[in-house]
Amino acid sequence: MRHAFAALLCLALLASSARADGSPLPEFTHADQRDWINSPPLSVADLKGKVVLLHVWAFECWNCYRSFPWLNGLEARLEGDGLAVIGVHSPEFAEERDRGRVRARAAEFGLGHPIMVDNDHSYWNALSNRYWPAWYVVDREGQLRGRFVGEIHPGDDQARAIEEQLRELLGAAPTG
Repeated sequence: MRHAFAALLCLALLASSARADGSPLPEFTHADQRDWINSPPLSVADLKGKVVLLHVWAFECWNCYRSFPWLNGLEARLEGDGLAVIGVHSPEFAEERDRGRVRARAAEFGLGHPIMVDNDHSYWNALSNRYWPAWYVVDREGQLRGRFVGEIHPGDDQARAIEEQLRELLGAAPTG
């Protein structure tokens, strides 16, 4: 049992440090206002010229909500530099499909950025995602530049890696 856990941990760590390949961020799969919290429905074109941190979460995921203090701090530090944070709530359990409960939990966790409610996992699948939480770094051209998985806390290795990559992209002049 211990070896199986170690193998899973190693796979998660490999996935967490994997760089995205520069493929385009998939188009958001929900355009109905009911499927968006804190924002009208967004498209990838709406994000052109912005550096984006997209996070996939579920409100009953402990690793997700234990990461939100780090996320809220990062957003506060970098928002003035042009960072856009987008959440994608992809439920694991049936009770997480209730939009009212998602909205309430987003408010409880202090998540004021746009959140798409992905109850059918169409965006989860478009990203080929397999983890809660998952973090995707997107450049100003809409290209995926980094993918990280797992719980994050201020000052840990993943937090530093994500912030370093975001600051590098924020410092790069937009092309076009």
